[in-house]
Amino acid sequence: MVKNNFSYSVSVDCVIFGYDQDSLKVLLIKRGVDPYVDYWALPGDLVHPKENTEEAVDRVLKDMTGLEDIFTEQVKTFGDIGRHPLGRVFTISHYSLLRIKEYELSPTNKNNSPSAFASEAKWHNVNRIGELAFDHNKILAACKEKLVNHVRSKPVGFELLPNKFTLSELQNLYESILEKKFDKRNFRKKISSMKLLTDTGSTQKSVSHRPAKLFSFNKVKYEILKKTGVDFEI
Repeated sequence: MVKNNFSYSVSVDCVIFGYDQDSLKVLLIKRGVDPYVDYWALPGDLVHPKENTEEAVDRVLKDMTGLEDIFTEQVKTFGDIGRHPLGRVFTISHYSLLRIKEYELSPTNKNNSPSAFASEAKWHNVNRIGELAFDHNKILAACKEKLVNHVRSKPVGFELLPNKFTLSELQNLYESILEKKFDKRNFRKKISSMKLLTDTGSTQKSVSHRPAKLFSFNKVKYEILKKTGVDFEI
């Protein structure tokens, strides 16, 4: 066996996307410790010696959100020399999707966890991000590109919607992610043809306009299409 004196660490960084008020958002933490104290950053942590990378991702997400079984996708590994000022660190990036209203931020955990590095946690519009810590702008850009590509081929966007939603909310979501406008009639015709939606029989409450119908997605059909893929180009 060849021996060497190389020393490095492996971490995971999570780009947590949410959707609220007609815009795609990302969850960032404000670092309360050096390096990059007071900079906004992605939630992440070193991989522990006795856990695999997927377990590390689950741990980071559980610590930040209190939720389990969050939708995640691995994106790529970042290993540029000098990406971390304290040593050689390779990080494996993942993006996650969750419904913003389903949980409360948990940035005050003082244990050995990603929350221990954070003085604050906050949702940010993905199009209004300043300079982040480390190479996190690059990681965010790569994960957003991956999300866009997945949304075009798989119905993962439904992970961001409440259990009941209007067709306008669905269209606004896809327009926010793909940064393009759809013709209303064509969009609804395309979605209808996939037979993914179920009319819940209920309508919006407490709105100033005519209440719109509320739909849910067909979970059985959804799981099939999520695995096999489908053309979402409209």
